[in-house]
Amino acid sequence: MKAEHEDWTEANQRYLSAALGRVRAALERHATREPREPAPEEERPLEESSVVMPAPSALDRLSAVFQLSPFERDVLLLCAGVELDSTFAARCASAQGDPRRTWPTFSLALAVLRGAHWSALTPSAPLRRWRLVELGPGDALTTSPLRIDERVLHYLAGVQHPDERLVGLLEPLTLTGLLVPSHQELVRRLVTLWSRTPEGTQLPVVQLCGDEVADKRAIAAAACSALGTNLYRVFANGLPTGTDEVPMSRLLWREAALSGSALLLDCHDLEPGDSARLGAALRFIERAEGPLFVSSRERLRLPGQTLTTLDVARPTHHEQRLLWNEALKPASPELVERLVTQFDLSAPAIRDASAGARAYGEGEDLGRALWDACRARARPRMDDLAQRLEPAASWEDLVLPELQLQVLRDLVMHVRHRSRVYETWGFAAKGARGLGISALFAGPSGTGKTMAAEVLANELRLDLYRIDLSQVVSKYIGETEKNLRRVFDAAEEGGALLLFDEADALFGKRSEVSDSHDRYANIEVGYLLQRMEAYRGLAILTTNMKSALDPAFLRRLRFVVQFPFPGPAERAELWRRVFPRETPTEGLDYARLARLDIAGGNIRNIALNAAFLAAEEGTPVRMQHISRATRSEFSKLEKPLTGLSFE
Repeated sequence: MKAEHEDWTEANQRYLSAALGRVRAALERHATREPREPAPEEERPLEESSVVMPAPSALDRLSAVFQLSPFERDVLLLCAGVELDSTFAARCASAQGDPRRTWPTFSLALAVLRGAHWSALTPSAPLRRWRLVELGPGDALTTSPLRIDERVLHYLAGVQHPDERLVGLLEPLTLTGLLVPSHQELVRRLVTLWSRTPEGTQLPVVQLCGDEVADKRAIAAAACSALGTNLYRVFANGLPTGTDEVPMSRLLWREAALSGSALLLDCHDLEPGDSARLGAALRFIERAEGPLFVSSRERLRLPGQTLTTLDVARPTHHEQRLLWNEALKPASPELVERLVTQFDLSAPAIRDASAGARAYGEGEDLGRALWDACRARARPRMDDLAQRLEPAASWEDLVLPELQLQVLRDLVMHVRHRSRVYETWGFAAKGARGLGISALFAGPSGTGKTMAAEVLANELRLDLYRIDLSQVVSKYIGETEKNLRRVFDAAEEGGALLLFDEADALFGKRSEVSDSHDRYANIEVGYLLQRMEAYRGLAILTTNMKSALDPAFLRRLRFVVQFPFPGPAERAELWRRVFPRETPTEGLDYARLARLDIAGGNIRNIALNAAFLAAEEGTPVRMQHISRATRSEFSKLEKPLTGLSFE
């Protein structure tokens, strides 16, 4: 292959030299006022025909791609000759009768080259439209200096060097790894679509929609490989806006044509509110002048233009099992089942997680490393959307009635065994509705709702994210659904535990539909319920007022856990457990402290403040420290502290 490339490079140089020699001869004849070269009907002069090419020359390919006329082809050679042949500048000056005019011009080309036609000078003709040549400073079109574009000059010389102006906006994509069967089917559909497009017509723009960026790139690269085409990725957030849009679009499509490539417009990093960039991306699609893929999470719509849209889902559970088994040879069936149950990963993500975890050995160490690597996959996106909590609480920290504790244990059981029940035992085949594991934690503030979520995250070894609904809910129609979609889509990959605090802010009793705002509020609630029912992980909602929730909403939750306000016995137990084993205490009367009518959150605040007071005095935590901390806490709550003495 290398020898063949060298043979073509050498032959291409000879071919280009022969073509330049013919143009050079035309300059000499004009300078001496000799008659023009005969036989203008010949498309290819004898000098070039004498060079045997193993494949079409760069000049011929460029002329065919941009449909250059023989005259336009020779204009390009005239400009290239000045850069490649040191004698061309003097010959240009001699042909123009002025020793200072050492550059080519359209006027010179019209006078010297055969088959001259004025239309070649227009901005819409290939030479200027595709910026193959550029006009230098001057007052007149025909006498301004002409210069060949550097990228085009390298191409004619047989050197593929991407345009420097596209650095940071364009990058090559190659096929990496094997595709799962469901994605191979999409590749076959793409190949069939483009193969059946009549020659000479614009190929349909293909929109690849879905959350997983790497899978869509792999599908596009595989389709291009099957069609014998290269693939370049264009970053939509780097497209210019305003007057630079059209020139940059032309440069991108010129690069695609010179390199024999399709383009993939990556819209994933577009900010939702950046209408200028989105507009530039849509106009780039409208101006498509070659094979184009559009990669986005959501469908883009162009007025008056239909895009061929394919939804790209992550590999199925069965396909993910095959990928894990292939990556982990030999693989533990139990480990693979645990990974597939909890995480929803693409093929590249599975390969990356497996490669990184192999350094940790085998057995349990490998299992832990794989689990942590999978958890980390979703963090970059989730950290931008929600607050990640580091769960520190354990079952020993929870003080709840046995009924509530049992419900929490059942939650853990459902998460751990959902793959077996849904997939192996066939419940998923009955329909996807209701397969999501969702729970409502209801109870007064400070009764342990967030702590219980931490306990579940610790037990399941999952990331815990708290979503602030005040940041998610928007007054603008449709924005709340977009925000919720971003949260759930990002969480799906890592199977994170989602904690929606103060859920009644969004899920209060829905009023009668009296105006458009009521209708859209119901749409928001309905969308959230739909995503919760389909979410692979565990979604928990908390509320201080269960009575404010719509009964129809409660029916669609699998678990409801009521966190009661602690009684004296529970408060005594909370006081016993609130201080870590390392904290020195002395003379604490838990029975007396249990008479304080407060919730567990307040007890923790008092204990923490008392510990700081004791640390300042250099003594163990005593009742007098708790007394001071209690007065401070009750003052904050604006509650009277009566009927209890710490003395």
